[in-house]
Amino acid sequence: MGDSKVKVAVRIRPMNRREVDLHTKCVVDVDANKVILNPVNTNLSKGDARSQPKVFAYDHCFWSMDESVKEKYAGQDAVFKCLGENILQNAFDGYNACIFAYGQTGSGKSYTMMGTADQPGLIPRLCSGLFERTQKEENEEQSFKVEVSYMEIYNEKVRDLLDPKGSRQTLKVREHSVLGPYVDGLSKLAVTGYKDIESLMSEGNKSRTVAATNMNEESSRSHAVFKITLTHTLYDVKSGTSGEKVGKLSLVDLAGSERATKTGAAGDRLKEGSNINKSLTTLGLVISALADQSAGKNKNKFVPYRDSVLTWLLKDSLGGNSKTAMVATVSPAADNYDETLSTLRYADRAKHIVNHAVVNEDPNARIIRDLREEVEKLREQLTKAEAMKSPELKERLEESEKLIQEMTVTWEEKLRTTEEIAQERQKQLESLGISLQSSGIKVGDDKCFLVNLNADPALNELLVYYLKGLEKRITLAFQRYVNLDAQEQRETFL
Repeated sequence: MGDSKVKVAVRIRPMNRREVDLHTKCVVDVDANKVILNPVNTNLSKGDARSQPKVFAYDHCFWSMDESVKEKYAGQDAVFKCLGENILQNAFDGYNACIFAYGQTGSGKSYTMMGTADQPGLIPRLCSGLFERTQKEENEEQSFKVEVSYMEIYNEKVRDLLDPKGSRQTLKVREHSVLGPYVDGLSKLAVTGYKDIESLMSEGNKSRTVAATNMNEESSRSHAVFKITLTHTLYDVKSGTSGEKVGKLSLVDLAGSERATKTGAAGDRLKEGSNINKSLTTLGLVISALADQSAGKNKNKFVPYRDSVLTWLLKDSLGGNSKTAMVATVSPAADNYDETLSTLRYADRAKHIVNHAVVNEDPNARIIRDLREEVEKLREQLTKAEAMKSPELKERLEESEKLIQEMTVTWEEKLRTTEEIAQERQKQLESLGISLQSSGIKVGDDKCFLVNLNADPALNELLVYYLKGLEKRITLAFQRYVNLDAQEQRETFL
């Protein structure tokens, strides 16, 4: 077992258009692995704590504010070299590994994790690097198999982003004595190359968008978790035996944390924000409890993992069996001082957490054996309890039998399932008049829809609002509008 602290990095993004228009000053600076947060108000007395710069030290600090300052600037490549390469190596070594991004909305989390086509982020670089390496190293003595899952957590509910049937329903989070926390029914799709992963990520994002808009939800307000399972099989040609190491990567893009007063949220958006803040607040409490345990302050302090779905699923990644890294993203602007300070303090606590990672060697054979033993015990208990009617025992038995069935599926069957799900996804979208093409989402000419516009290219034209049942009314209204003269058209919008 290898004890290792959670690696923490902070990334400072460039000023955005709003901050530039406000002429707000930069209050964040970087010196090696230290972040300096300077006071906003320089007129305060020297004795006032708010007049002093606040200094925080982390494992890595990335200054991404000004690309013209070459010696200081850290781009996507630098972030991957410092964080991604180690996490990838951990997966090949058979460890569980996790990277999660935390920060207020618009601070650069999604850019750091996903990036753009021109500047790919950690997730696409990790996936690309994974297959580059497997293709180089695969031979008669070793082989690699890769499976992926993609889910979102919205308002404390989990949805599958890769299975079109699963995306319509809320999935249950369970905790098994052998496997730990997992999502019951979450699809795990077999992939054979980077293009497969790229396609699934793209389709997952678009399916997430379509599913979210059908329910009047905004996908950007959810947590997204992309999971990769790497099974590394080693063959002994002489003896004819084989062994396995299984690395699991969890890549987490958290929803933004900001105050309702600043966002002006009300009604459903306020409820949505409170659920997001609930999960992030619980994450903060978990981090604080684990930091206290690691510091020896209170070894028996209760860790409230189960107080939110997010922290329950991240249980192994925080204080458990995982090599974990956190990227905290912040704005450099004085206008965001309070949010930046909150993020830096959050990250400062996280760096004290100690995880206890172990290599997952031959885990499937052991887990299947343990599950089968458990099934036999449960059957005996159920037979004895039959007269008393025990729904709890029956549910546990069904759960274990289902897990055994999932773990004994062959690779060929997994590939077939992946193809079937892809075809089902395509059918579902086509039934809405939407098709997924390499250029993006395409909606049929006979369908009426709205598309979102956003100043951020990464968020532009991602949301499709399908106006079902309104085609005739909209067509008639549009025809009437076209028949108006220019003056009447202008008056229509005034």
